[in-house]
Amino acid sequence: MQSLKPITRFIQKNPVLSPLTTFFPIHLATLVFFGGIGFFIALSFAWLSGEPKITNFFRHLEYLQENSPSWVTVPAVSHLFYLFLPTIIVIYITQIIIKVSPRPQTWSRNIIVIILVVLSIRYFLWRILSTLNLSTPLNGIFSIGLFLIELMVLSAGFLQFYLMLNIKERRHEAEQYSQAVIQGQYLPSVDILIPTYNEPAFILKRTIIGCQAIDYQNKKIYLLDDTKRPEIKQLAKELKCNYMTRPDNYYAKAGNLNHAIHQTESELIAIFDADFIPTKNFLQRTIGFFQNSKIALVQTPQSFYNPDPISRNLGLDQWFIPEEELFYRHVQLLKDGAKSVVCAGTSFVVRRSALREVGYFTTESISEDYFTGIRLSSRGYELVYLNEKLSAGLAAESISAHVSQRLRWGRGTLQAFFINSNPLTISGLNLRQRLGHLEGLLSWFSVIARLVFFLMPILYAFTNIIPVQATYLEAIYIFLPYYLVNFSVYHWLNFRSRTVVVSDVAALISGIPIVITIFQVMFQPFQKGFKVTPKGISRSRYIYNWQLALPLIVLWLATLISTGIYLKKISQISIDGQLGLFWSVQNLISITIALFALLDLPKPDHNEWFSLNYSVEIKQGEKTLYGITKTISEAGLEIIINELPRQERILINLIDENLKLSGKVTQTQAFENSWKISVEFQYLTLQQERKLIELLFCQAGRWKVKATPGELKSLWLMMASVSRMSKMLLLKGFKNQWLFASKMKT
Repeated sequence: MQSLKPITRFIQKNPVLSPLTTFFPIHLATLVFFGGIGFFIALSFAWLSGEPKITNFFRHLEYLQENSPSWVTVPAVSHLFYLFLPTIIVIYITQIIIKVSPRPQTWSRNIIVIILVVLSIRYFLWRILSTLNLSTPLNGIFSIGLFLIELMVLSAGFLQFYLMLNIKERRHEAEQYSQAVIQGQYLPSVDILIPTYNEPAFILKRTIIGCQAIDYQNKKIYLLDDTKRPEIKQLAKELKCNYMTRPDNYYAKAGNLNHAIHQTESELIAIFDADFIPTKNFLQRTIGFFQNSKIALVQTPQSFYNPDPISRNLGLDQWFIPEEELFYRHVQLLKDGAKSVVCAGTSFVVRRSALREVGYFTTESISEDYFTGIRLSSRGYELVYLNEKLSAGLAAESISAHVSQRLRWGRGTLQAFFINSNPLTISGLNLRQRLGHLEGLLSWFSVIARLVFFLMPILYAFTNIIPVQATYLEAIYIFLPYYLVNFSVYHWLNFRSRTVVVSDVAALISGIPIVITIFQVMFQPFQKGFKVTPKGISRSRYIYNWQLALPLIVLWLATLISTGIYLKKISQISIDGQLGLFWSVQNLISITIALFALLDLPKPDHNEWFSLNYSVEIKQGEKTLYGITKTISEAGLEIIINELPRQERILINLIDENLKLSGKVTQTQAFENSWKISVEFQYLTLQQERKLIELLFCQAGRWKVKATPGELKSLWLMMASVSRMSKMLLLKGFKNQWLFASKMKT
């Protein structure tokens, strides 16, 4: 773990963090957060104890609930069908729009957003004026608590709706700016910085070679090694890359970057994490923006060339894309429209003079990238988001690393409340920019809401506490259109990067640790320093993450029992109970899928294999064999061929790429009407390795935009995966039991 400077020095440098007492530093954000919770608890105790003023206040609220305005009640109709009519109409309208405009356009997105806003306001007014159950203090406490949680989610939703109305698309702008670069009219000097801490040499080799392959002459590449490893210094020498280190590790990545920036002098600085490999046209597509003197930073998406552990563990990596795609394909576009782009730490270019003006990368937080971007915005500079896949890196390769990474992101973002670079209070930002950043802060607190939603049906089943007071007719007329329209357009609005059911599973896996982290940050924001996510790992066996699983197992058992309680009373339960049954079944499915996703599958090879088809020529004396590659990696390839080579050692020529490689045939097997041979590369020169890495990672347009399946198909795929994994584990268990019994007999 890289270290941050001691917290005492940190507090001294930041007035926002000045303690109210010498021995127990209390910050304003901590007081507001825990004070709000404390106030609600105190109010609840006062109500439960029968305090007259509090009791009378809630009796008055109950009277208002029972006499709610006519415009939030269900109209009198001659047939139940008419209550379903609003749902049918809005679903029909939204689906027609999605059919006509498969990709959200300004007009289609605005119509959908207006529909969602109207339905959300309608739902909110119904909830606050008609559905709070204040009949007893206990019911009232949980009813108001659930409403406050929902209010937080609704607030975040309204913010997103507002931001969606001004989404920007920068591709045409990038096309215009890039012409000056391509024609040689604008060629500023660029330093490419690659900070590293403990990443394996083979990962760094890819990144350095990728940076060297960028089609731009006026550049220098620096490897910033914060671990002072001799083998990494030798690697830099071998690849003819500038190597740089420093005497200490203060401020982790931010300190490493700041040290290097003081030793270099280019006009622009491009930064790539140790595992991120740029495409050859990265600088052509980005640096043209800097002809506009107001632009200080251009951020591009983080793409990944390996599946995230959730989809990989479920065996669905060909269907689902990494979770981060939702942020880069959807959220960053919203933020760009509000001029509140998040600097994401890698795959971006920044203007040196602007960076110097704000004191270089901030060391206030472990999220040095995010807050440096905020400080640039506060000085009047513009941050631009170019939504083009111009680089790719490694997603976390185990479920524990996946969760740890998100905890670090959450901790770093929430430190905003405790530092000078707080986007809600720093001078120089306009209201829209602050709202853009507020949406990001609220998104972390919404995890608390998701967990509460998983607990509510359990609470009702075991205690008969009714948090929502509603009738069947109200649920049909008001709740149903709100729920179904939100559910049906979510996938479309985020450019088909994520579905609700997949998001629920991902939120369950990291939800409890994130909630714990939120409370830790609000109490001790700088308790933990920066920790690098391990990359380039391999494992030969299954690993189950029991630490993450145990609370989910408890939740699963409680949900299963609550489902049984609902089913037992199915004939007499009210609308609340019927809704609770539906809710419990839905939660049970999500928790089950999440528990299976915690099983990390074996990963014997640290190389990633890509399905790429290239024409192959194999020389065998005077005879030449031809085939097509099926998969290829840095270690070898698989070839589909009509005739088997006579020798084990072969020479391969990728015809279209003019890349000749030597290898050894390690496996042959029948494949349809042909043969599939597996080849392991041998004796590759550095030049061959360069060409191979450029072929696999660096071609312009290499990383395509993929769409995830829709809601129902995603659910079906995940349930089929659980069924398949259950059979596999049962068979594996029976096999192990049989082997054990056989050994005992022997």
